[in-house]
Amino acid sequence: MSLIKSLSILKRIDWLLLIAVFLLICFGLSTIYSLVLSEENPANTQTSQSFNLLYKQIAFSVLGLLLLFIFILFDYRWWYSLSGWLYLLSIILLILVLFLGQKLKGTTGWFVWGNFSFQPVELAKLAVIIFLSRCFSAWSNEKYQLKIWLKSFLVILPVCILTMLQPDFGSTAVIVLVWFGMLWLSNINKKHLLSFLIIVCLLTALSWQFLWHDYQKARILTFLNPKADPLGAGYNTRQSIIAVGSGGFWGRGLGLGTQSQLHFLPVSKADFIFAALAEELGFLGVTLIFILYFLIFYRAFRIIQNSKNDFSLFLVFGLSFMFFIQLVINIGMATGVLPITGLPLPFVSYGGSFLIISLIAIGIIQSVNLRQKNF
Repeated sequence: MSLIKSLSILKRIDWLLLIAVFLLICFGLSTIYSLVLSEENPANTQTSQSFNLLYKQIAFSVLGLLLLFIFILFDYRWWYSLSGWLYLLSIILLILVLFLGQKLKGTTGWFVWGNFSFQPVELAKLAVIIFLSRCFSAWSNEKYQLKIWLKSFLVILPVCILTMLQPDFGSTAVIVLVWFGMLWLSNINKKHLLSFLIIVCLLTALSWQFLWHDYQKARILTFLNPKADPLGAGYNTRQSIIAVGSGGFWGRGLGLGTQSQLHFLPVSKADFIFAALAEELGFLGVTLIFILYFLIFYRAFRIIQNSKNDFSLFLVFGLSFMFFIQLVINIGMATGVLPITGLPLPFVSYGGSFLIISLIAIGIIQSVNLRQKNF
């Protein structure tokens, strides 16, 4: 009987969604491999360390895919009752990381154990989406829409404050935008959303004056005028744009990109991996990557359409919208359209925390899809 049930589950899995995710991971690993090869030099003591990054990313991918299938079997409806505890855990971890975490890339946002690190804000994104899904589904019959706005804002407020204290502006922006999207989905009065935008502008102005660090201000100023400091604050954006443009239609080939292989492109394995991909694979490769992302969002949209309850509706929308926001911001950052925020490219960039949490999120989406007919 269990074998028959297992076969039934395998049949109902959205394999097109999983294949698209798997191929994106493969694109990421192949790009990281080509970048690591450029550092291979008998006289270079960093070579083994570079290959360790590749091996770690392979390990993260295998672990993440394993967790994906485990969370497919985990009934998504259990998250409704567990959401409060998960949210509380994420708050505790965000507090602890400020005191016990290690500062990397200017942000005190990582717990580090030997060669491995964990970024709790990635778990916090998942926890906030699950908890907001529960809240919005519970408030579906709420007559006073302003109450929904205020109560949901209080849900994200402590997470945003703790994230900004690291400081991690990019992750804060993702949390706020996901909340905004879920508010929009709840059919709240659009006048309230306009009021929210005004408040955000005021808070941004205040945070610029009192909270933002000089390097964060430099990113915004460089975005507005990238030619003002081409060898300083504008260097990353300028090199990324050159890399994207130099790929042409066919690309230079894996391991043959001049910007990425000669180390002109900064953080090429993580933040600017899209620029490295565009240079080495060209327009055709980038088009294929966009098709894979389109498949993910299309299949998620189909699951949303078939949602049988408000909780699953908000849950799948929130998780897929999180991927969409990070995709847009990362590509916008690489092409100079948006300021640099340090957000990874979903399923492609180097980084264990985001990849594993992202694959768990895909497992939850698949769990929703699997149990729609049985709700």
